[in-house]
Amino acid sequence: MSSYLLDVSNFLLRWLHVIAAIAWIGESIYFVMLDNGLKTPKAEEDRRKGVFGEMWAVHGGGFYHNQKYATAPEKLPDDLHWSFWKSYVTWLSGFGLFVILYMANPSFYLVNPGSPWQWAANMSGLEANLVALAFLAGGWIVYNELCKRISPNMDRDGLLSIAVAVMMVVVAWLSVHIFSGRAAFLLTGAVMATAMSANVFFWIIPGQRRMVKAMQAGETPNPLDGKRGKQRSVHNTYFTLPVVLLMISNHYSFAYTNDWAWVIMALLIFAGALIRQYFVLMHSGHHKPAYPAAGVVLILLAFGLGAPSLSSDSTSGAASAAVTSESSASSGTGKAVADSGEDSDATPLASVHAVVVERCASCHAAQPTHAGFSAPPAGVALETEAQTEQQKAVIQQVVASGYMPLGNLTQMTDDERKLIANWGSE
Repeated sequence: MSSYLLDVSNFLLRWLHVIAAIAWIGESIYFVMLDNGLKTPKAEEDRRKGVFGEMWAVHGGGFYHNQKYATAPEKLPDDLHWSFWKSYVTWLSGFGLFVILYMANPSFYLVNPGSPWQWAANMSGLEANLVALAFLAGGWIVYNELCKRISPNMDRDGLLSIAVAVMMVVVAWLSVHIFSGRAAFLLTGAVMATAMSANVFFWIIPGQRRMVKAMQAGETPNPLDGKRGKQRSVHNTYFTLPVVLLMISNHYSFAYTNDWAWVIMALLIFAGALIRQYFVLMHSGHHKPAYPAAGVVLILLAFGLGAPSLSSDSTSGAASAAVTSESSASSGTGKAVADSGEDSDATPLASVHAVVVERCASCHAAQPTHAGFSAPPAGVALETEAQTEQQKAVIQQVVASGYMPLGNLTQMTDDERKLIANWGSE
């Protein structure tokens, strides 16, 4: 029952997270479009009132007239619209998902036993959770300090953009060395998402509140508050597409089970930012197809690095390693490996199924025995030979890539991976 309640919580939190994210990102993209699409007001009266720009739009059978004031308007309405709850709900629901999916079972989902750093490979579950939290907090602290030190008056934002880009490459590199593949991609996206929401909480909204307070007191708002809010909002819009991509990356193992995972991640981050740049400029009336073209090139390069022919040595080794008698005798499935014959051209289904039962069926069962699962992942049960045979192509793919078993928690050996790779081959 506890696993079922965990699944229900996951289900509802994910729904809330997606809804809040759609609302937040949609509103963010809309306001960037609006800001960049403003035209100088035609009416002299509007210009005298301090209207900086305006946009006319048609939607839903009606016409809209948006105006932006560069300075304080004569009077603010009592029902002034604020944009912040969507950001907070998105982050809080996302963090809740991270807690119940990853931090509730960190040894399985966070720890990277294949890390070249022994301290990371040998972390306990508690240590992995603490490092993950420090990773998120540290990402925000470093990003925030870069903004404050490089461009405090918003006069060196170009240099700041380069520094933030370098920071994200470092974050990607660190994440794949510290955490398991899926968690590395997720946490890199979460570093950006945390910065986005923290920008709203610590800078954008407080600055806007100070501006409103000054106006209500008949004082002139500090122009730096407006500039700083604009700076952080611009950063948020460039983070948007990479964050969405990294949050859905856990479905695609070719990206994070690769020796070049951190490079793939960095390429996709830059591709998303370049594609977003095209739309930002387009709203200003400037069409620069070189930006999305460059983004597509980076995406193709990332997919090229993730292709099987360029997979890591460890992945290819898992599919072709010689069977050793020592490991064959180390478990019940080892006997199945030995009995199948080292020089056999094909592996029989019975031998493969024996491996699958021992290494995979604790999760992939109608009633999983592994903690944290109330149903088989992806609805795939592997308790009978018929079920195993039906999933042959998928099993061979995920075992050869090293994606399964997750984190190799059940200690599948190279012998067993070779046996599955030779399953049914001629």
